[in-house]
Amino acid sequence: MPSTVRFVPKPGKDTGANVSNVQEAVQTASTQVRDGARDFDFWVGKWNIRNRRLRERLKGCTEWIEFEATSVARLLLGGMGIEDEYRTEFWSGFVGSAYQFFNPETKQWSIYWVDNRRGILEPPVVGSFTGDVGVFEGVDTYEGRPIRVRYTWSRVTSAAPRWEQAFSTDGGVTWETNWVMDFIRATA
Repeated sequence: MPSTVRFVPKPGKDTGANVSNVQEAVQTASTQVRDGARDFDFWVGKWNIRNRRLRERLKGCTEWIEFEATSVARLLLGGMGIEDEYRTEFWSGFVGSAYQFFNPETKQWSIYWVDNRRGILEPPVVGSFTGDVGVFEGVDTYEGRPIRVRYTWSRVTSAAPRWEQAFSTDGGVTWETNWVMDFIRATA
């Protein structure tokens, strides 16, 4: 959607377009045309991750397991995608990858997951960011039951973004958060 830039003179200044007005107008226009294509740029780089995961999912469990992991994320497709490689020894030799792709027509991201334990590309969750919170939902199955899956990214403008996964068995009326990852940028 094209943006209209209007020059408004600063109080006490002449009505001609000066450099300051032009810079402000360009900055305003670039903010207005933000389409979400760069929303995952915060993730690029190396991370240490503190994981909290429910011992059992969708069984009323309240016992959390904590473990460490690492992640390396890089841009794909000229910035229209991100690949993340996730590693942990919580499951010996575990490696997983998340792939995020931006659709410029819908202004939404699709997130796919695959790992070396199952070797199956999971159905995508789809969504977008509002401010520094991104919500992405999709359908899947868990232990043979149809579920809705929700990923929530928060605090993405901070030095410690958070990712959460939740499942719903009632079409999204209620959710059980079953996994939380707190990211800290790796220093080496």
